[in-house]
Amino acid sequence: MHLENENKFIEINNEIVKPGEAKQLRIPISRLPTGTLIDIPVHVFNSSKPGPTILLQAGLHGDEINGVETLRRMLEAEEFNIKRGAVIVVPVLNIFGFIHFSRDVPDGKDVNRSFSGSKNGSLASRIAYHYTQEILPQVDFGIDLHTGGGQRSNYPQVRYTKDDAFSKELAMIFNAPFSFASKLISGSFRKVSFSKGKSMIVYEAGESMRFDENSIMLGCIGIRNVLTHFNMIELSSTKKIYTKQLSSTRWLRAPRAGMFIPKIENGSAIKKGTLLGVVADTVAKKSKEIKSPINGYIFCINNQAVVNQGDALFHVGT
Repeated sequence: MHLENENKFIEINNEIVKPGEAKQLRIPISRLPTGTLIDIPVHVFNSSKPGPTILLQAGLHGDEINGVETLRRMLEAEEFNIKRGAVIVVPVLNIFGFIHFSRDVPDGKDVNRSFSGSKNGSLASRIAYHYTQEILPQVDFGIDLHTGGGQRSNYPQVRYTKDDAFSKELAMIFNAPFSFASKLISGSFRKVSFSKGKSMIVYEAGESMRFDENSIMLGCIGIRNVLTHFNMIELSSTKKIYTKQLSSTRWLRAPRAGMFIPKIENGSAIKKGTLLGVVADTVAKKSKEIKSPINGYIFCINNQAVVNQGDALFHVGT
């Protein structure tokens, strides 16, 4: 971290944000077939006093909008009146996916499997390359906001890197309802950040293309918790959450194809043998109950009404 007498200068796309300044910058990426320039908006809040530089980003997957709304609300409320250090806010990283209501970019590639990218590669690879070059060198650590995939609703949770003690500490400070260690995925932003010595935690909450007020509220609280912990904002009085740290997790899958009817609320504590849901055929002849094999918690439910055998239905942890 940069802890000299004066805070550092932040340079993005050849533009400099001096200590004590706040600016909105843009990282140009490419153009639509119409010729319209697509760039990534970046908000920089740089205090005159030294401290850590924190990255807050959302929209790495374009259809995961809860994080986008979380950062938008905090920007609108002018919550980044930073006393020390700096905050870099990227509300929508994957602009192409966002405008197409898609997880991926138009060529079907996942930006979050394309890091650290290539200057002359695919569109996803170019986005990853420019972002890695322009943003990562500026920050000390960060928070990456995501949701579950299509129809999968994640109860608010933070994932950290097992071999990164500081990321675990960040997860505890963020203090979401659940937290657990998660493996690094090849080509992911978190993995390339880890390789460069930058700790990242991932806040997962809600499902794609659907606002969830509880997820958005807890996202704002978690970010405030982190900023408050590092004395970057005034102490905020917010709802207290006590994170449950999960030591092991597993998916429970559909035992047969049919109509899926959950029988329990997301985030619930469960006991071995608890009825979680039912998969039934369409002619009301056969059904199969899904019971918990463990004592623990539900932290993700698949909201897909019609499922195939083997589909992931409940994510549970102890």
